[in-house]
Amino acid sequence: MLPMLPRLFFPPPFFIKAMSVICVVSLGNVGLSEIRGKHMQYSKFLNIGEKKPIKKKIQVSSRTGMLIAYTPAFLAGAASFGLFPNEDLRFLLVKSTLTFHFFKRILEVLFVHRYSGGMEVESLIPITLSYFTSSVFIIYAQHLAQALPEPEIDLKYPGIALFVVGISGNFYHHRLLSKLRSKNDKEYKVPKGGLFDLVICPHYLFEILGFLGISLIAQTLYAFSFFVGTTLYLMGRSYVTRRWYLSQFKDFPKDVKALIPSAF
Repeated sequence: MLPMLPRLFFPPPFFIKAMSVICVVSLGNVGLSEIRGKHMQYSKFLNIGEKKPIKKKIQVSSRTGMLIAYTPAFLAGAASFGLFPNEDLRFLLVKSTLTFHFFKRILEVLFVHRYSGGMEVESLIPITLSYFTSSVFIIYAQHLAQALPEPEIDLKYPGIALFVVGISGNFYHHRLLSKLRSKNDKEYKVPKGGLFDLVICPHYLFEILGFLGISLIAQTLYAFSFFVGTTLYLMGRSYVTRRWYLSQFKDFPKDVKALIPSAF
């Protein structure tokens, strides 16, 4: 595998290598913490797995929290069009897909999602910083690669296809989730339709495919590391989500997996 890396990725400088390792380790650790019962405090896991008294926590609504989480990353992507206006096609695709991903998430927060709880500020801050710094480093790593020879194996067009599949599948399953509740309904229900009949978190699966698409378009070590780290985190989050549904709903189908049909 290692001899293949120079053919697949632009050669990264030491700083990008270091940040790539930090990205994978930090996100992987958060995913492992989810499995161990220390959850990021939002959605159905708000106030679960925390030892602090609830009265000492600072919370915002889920809608506000999600807007705060996604907006800086979107602005970083949008600003990159002005900061790096004359780059090549690959860089344009990276900027466009990354910016569109977070723009879509903002639109979903405003017009699609139904909310049942809040978000703890202590969790909101690292989530926001993770999205923002990762977007910045994906763009910066691509900028540094401009002066380098292209990788021998060009993956940007398969990356575009994967990104389209990921962003479309993610939106479709978010729509299915939103239809589970009326406007004022805050109760959780077992989702149905689409890939929900096979896995409890298909929206995470398609989000992973979307970030894989971006990493293939970029072909930089940092973009790939963010994809790996995001996958590790969402694996942990989907695992505990399935465990939560099993504990809350006696009729939850045992053959519905967490993230990957028939496998995990």
